[in-house]
Formats: sequence, C-alpha cells, structure tokens
Amino acid sequence: MTTQPAGRFTVSKSFELDGVSHELRLLPEEHRCRRNHGHNYVVTVTMTAAELDELGLVTDFGDLNPFRWYLGEHFNHRYLNDVVEFHPTSELLAQHLGCWFIEHIEPEIRGRLVSVQVAETRLSSALWERGDPA
Repeated sequence: MTTQPAGRFTVSKSFELDGVSHELRLLPEEHRCRRNHGHNYVVTVTMTAAELDELGLVTDFGDLNPFRWYLGEHFNHRYLNDVVEFHPTSELLAQHLGCWFIEHIEPEIRGRLVSVQVAETRLSSALWERGDPA
C-alpha cells in the first residue's frame, strides 16, 4: 500500500437566487448602480476537510438544504434593501451569508466553510474568505 501525501479535500456547491434587486444608495448620484436594479445571483459555498467521512465525502450536499431554504426564503424575488441591515453590495452579502452558514450550517456538517462567492453575472463576482481563527 502506498502512502498518500498530506493534503485537504475541498468541495463547492452553488445555489441560484432569482429576481433579487437592490439600490446601492451610498454610491454617487450619477452611478448607475445607485438606482434600483436586479441580478440573478449565484451563491457558491466552498468547504474543506482534512479527512473524508466513511463514504468518501467532505460533506453530503443534501446536508446543505437548510442553506438553500434560507437563501430562497429570505432573498429570492426580494428587494435586498428591505432584507438586510447593511449596504447590500455583493461583498457584504457574501460576508453575511458566510457568517450565517458558519453559525447555522457548519455545526451540523463535517466540512468547514472556506469561502462564499456571490456572482452577479457570469463575469462579475465577490468572494468572502474565512480568516484563520486566532
């Protein structure tokens, strides 16, 4: 039997959010994103583990269904300015979703959250990466 090199396993799962609009009111008056506009976001969570479970998984993607529910219930076809208490940029939305995931999903799964990416289009996205614990 050969020895496997040390390493980590990383997986990602994407979720779609449809018909989400917002206004970035802190931008200058002339900025087009200050006006009400919308996106069909794709939110991608990335998780890691040093070891796989007995089935060879970092985590079962089905165990992420509560995150899917949270996204759909709170963000799908919603006006973000009414949903969140922060300036609803993609960067801050990614951070918010990462913190929610850590608090509500991570205690129930095997993997550890690495990052959350919020894509406004297939060409534009924001990434929040979890910092190392002190």
